[in-house]
Amino acid sequence: MPGPSSAVVTSAPARILLGLMRIAVGFVFLWGFLDKTFGLHFPTGPSRAWINGGTPAQSFLTGATGGKPLASFFQALAVPAVDWAFMASLLGIGVALILGVCTRLAGVGGVIMMGFMYAATAPWVWGSLNPVVSQHLVYAMVLALIPLTSAGDTLGLGARWKKLSVVKKLPFLV
Repeated sequence: MPGPSSAVVTSAPARILLGLMRIAVGFVFLWGFLDKTFGLHFPTGPSRAWINGGTPAQSFLTGATGGKPLASFFQALAVPAVDWAFMASLLGIGVALILGVCTRLAGVGGVIMMGFMYAATAPWVWGSLNPVVSQHLVYAMVLALIPLTSAGDTLGLGARWKKLSVVKKLPFLV
């Protein structure tokens, strides 16, 4: 594991940019949770809100995957438990990244989520805007970069978080 954040990236402007990037990506996840939960019209309308009986993950899994090579696999995952896991992940990843804590777990979880979304939407199939690189892959790369650069230490609580005894005993919480 790398040493102090200054050993990873020493440039103060770069550290600030990494911190801002972490917060911005965290807000992408947190906003996804808030919009899907309450139907704030960005893009979820109130009638499709989770609190009004909407099914955020199930809707994606059945709607976005139609006609794609892995459709049957992802449509089989369209069950209420996956909605709960998806929403908990959006909230947990978003809050962790915004605060700069638990960035390793948030990064891994986010990379897994983006990987599944990339595979589910199959951008390599004709008709996609870009058949190679989608926003899911870009987010996955950013999510991998955050813990590798200790981006939670700048403009976040990461440095203090790492000093907690429970975090020292359980390094996956870094």
